[in-house]
Amino acid sequence: MSIQVTSVSKTYKTQKALNEVSFSAGKGQIIGFLGPNGAGKSTMMKILTGFIKPEKGAVFVDEIDVLQDSLKAQKSIGYLPEHNPLYTDMYVREYLQFHAEIFNISTALNGTQKSQIEICIEKVGLTTEAHKKINQLSKGYQQRVGLAAAILHNPNVLILDEPTTGLDPNQLLEIRTLIKELGKDKTVLFSTHIMQEVEAVCDRVIIIQKGEILVDKTLAELQNSTEQVIKVVFNTTIGVSQFDQLEHLISSKNTYKNTWLLTFKNEEDMRPKLFDFAQKNNFKILELSLENKTLESLFTELTQSVISGKAVV
Repeated sequence: MSIQVTSVSKTYKTQKALNEVSFSAGKGQIIGFLGPNGAGKSTMMKILTGFIKPEKGAVFVDEIDVLQDSLKAQKSIGYLPEHNPLYTDMYVREYLQFHAEIFNISTALNGTQKSQIEICIEKVGLTTEAHKKINQLSKGYQQRVGLAAAILHNPNVLILDEPTTGLDPNQLLEIRTLIKELGKDKTVLFSTHIMQEVEAVCDRVIIIQKGEILVDKTLAELQNSTEQVIKVVFNTTIGVSQFDQLEHLISSKNTYKNTWLLTFKNEEDMRPKLFDFAQKNNFKILELSLENKTLESLFTELTQSVISGKAVV
């Protein structure tokens, strides 16, 4: 496994940031690491990269014990922190040269072969801006500089904390494509608040809340839930108690006048059952549609259930 985390706990004063967190990740996986603000995402990433140590647990990257030999582990890790730290008075190429020297990367040209710095500049779309000082760049291009520095030493594991912050829609598409390309032969763990990013890029999702993992599933498993949400519009007012007649119904929500969102937990399509229900009670159905749950709705449902104290399935 490229990443192996076992029973990691971390406390700041009296606040428990992580509580017995365990997960693993292999080569070729792109994992969305999700959670509300303060859930413990950045703390876990800092532990993985050796910047801070937990009170308890074990952390291995590329089979290297991060807690015992963080410097060796960092050679296998590319890290883009949330608050991308840059020396803004440096030129782009000068800054990347500085990083290359830290990792003892040869930047000499071999015949017509491009240097590693130029390869990374092209990969992240910095070619037109590479001659400038970093403080002359937009926030989006500064983010690209941080990403170029993270992949410069060709690490096996990429840890990206909010990597698309400040990017415009075109830049988002380019960085998505880059992350997917990098994920073919690396392990990529990245956090974001943009659920569309996860749906577009990731094959697995870890959701963390209050320092504990709520969900660790593939994106396909999350999206192919046995739960189905059906939007139905009746021709008349319906009392919520009347839905008690419906089997497998787990929730009902009146969104507008005679419009309802009904959630069922059953693999069978429940729309024919709704037609039968309407006919039996002399209602007419004016509109009926199956609403697929988005990752955003699943995320909200899961995290809010923890806040309200409800059980998470």
